[in-house]
Amino acid sequence: MIKMFLTCLAVVLTFSAAQAEPLRIELDSPNIEPLPFAAPAFIAETAGADQYARDLAAVVSSDLQGSGLFRAIGQEAYISQITSFDSPVQYADWKAINAQALITGAVSTTNDGQIIVKFRLFDVFSEDQMGEGLQFVGSTSGWRRMAHKVADAVYSRITGEGAYFDSRVVFVSETGPKNARLKRLGVMDYDGANLQYLTDAQAIVLAPRFSPNGDRVIYTSYESGFPKIYVLDVASVGRRVLQDQPGTMSFAPRFAPNGQDVVFSLTTGSNTDIYKLNLASGERTQLTSSPAIETAPSYSPDGTQIVFESDRSGTQQLYVMPAGGGEATRISFGQGRYGTPVWSPRGDLIAFTKQNRGRFHIGVMRTDGSGERLLTASFLDEGPTWAPNGRVIMFTRETAGSGGSSTLYSVDISGRNLKAVQANASDPSWSPLLK
Repeated sequence: MIKMFLTCLAVVLTFSAAQAEPLRIELDSPNIEPLPFAAPAFIAETAGADQYARDLAAVVSSDLQGSGLFRAIGQEAYISQITSFDSPVQYADWKAINAQALITGAVSTTNDGQIIVKFRLFDVFSEDQMGEGLQFVGSTSGWRRMAHKVADAVYSRITGEGAYFDSRVVFVSETGPKNARLKRLGVMDYDGANLQYLTDAQAIVLAPRFSPNGDRVIYTSYESGFPKIYVLDVASVGRRVLQDQPGTMSFAPRFAPNGQDVVFSLTTGSNTDIYKLNLASGERTQLTSSPAIETAPSYSPDGTQIVFESDRSGTQQLYVMPAGGGEATRISFGQGRYGTPVWSPRGDLIAFTKQNRGRFHIGVMRTDGSGERLLTASFLDEGPTWAPNGRVIMFTRETAGSGGSSTLYSVDISGRNLKAVQANASDPSWSPLLK
């Protein structure tokens, strides 16, 4: 576990009328130009820290550029060279190459396998340090997490938004031909690095979902021949079946914000409804009662409401109901069919999959159904999941034809910065920020 400590760097922010405005990216602006920044290789303060120093700066740059909001200036353009973490900043040199932000850092290692990373962020045109310097201490194996934490701090200080780089994604890893896919659960860093497998490929697995604190994953498995829900401990990879009732099929599970309840779909005979299960007591509560197919439930962040999909109106649409069940309100009214709704961790938006005129889209709408906005369009886009800060969505894109494959993509909620994250993968679920 990485521990974070504030350094004892005293910083006084002063801005006079003659200085530039404090550095800030306005994310709601209709036209955002990526902010140019410089991130020289971190200073290696001990023998053996050189490679970590280079790699840390590279990952920080990759994180920031990958957000679509920042543009790294190549080191070949640098006029100044950072030779010491405590060296004064030559602001004129960084202004000359139009660097608006400067990130400096230092790395040291200890004899017991620890690594110490510290960094500072400077507003070049205001000639000020932005906030206090930070220091992270942990094992050398966790150096990438420290780089993500540095990038998170830079991102948050400049945008004013929550962090999301130090997070993981659980998903279904796919191999083999399209008509005989082998599927197993994988987990990776948000950017596709550090891939690990949680299950083998002996049985089809679907729809993994992280718990609110990221310690467990709930998913559907066909290992019994019928869909059943399992809960898996991420650290130990131990697991248990949630319920095993003969003659039923359970699927589409998702944790409640309290981490103690699970909401899911249960099919008995020809009817599919939404149920809630308390993990500690095993008490089960039926939340919907309709001849329609009702599935894909997702809680609001405060746990008071559930959004789900249902064909009770004759077509697949989105509905919101109280978390304890009761009257549901339809919120989707556009052309086409809507499914896989997921409530934003900020509580302001619901992401969804939409099918219309032979195309699939990932979209967002306000929680009352207003302000619908489609972010993507392709042969098959589906299954959105939110980044911890509620600004980025990851989803599955599948290509057409017998040789088609699935790839995880991410996109900003403005519809900008669409990019591939992981090939041969589907059903992503973003973790909360790591502790």
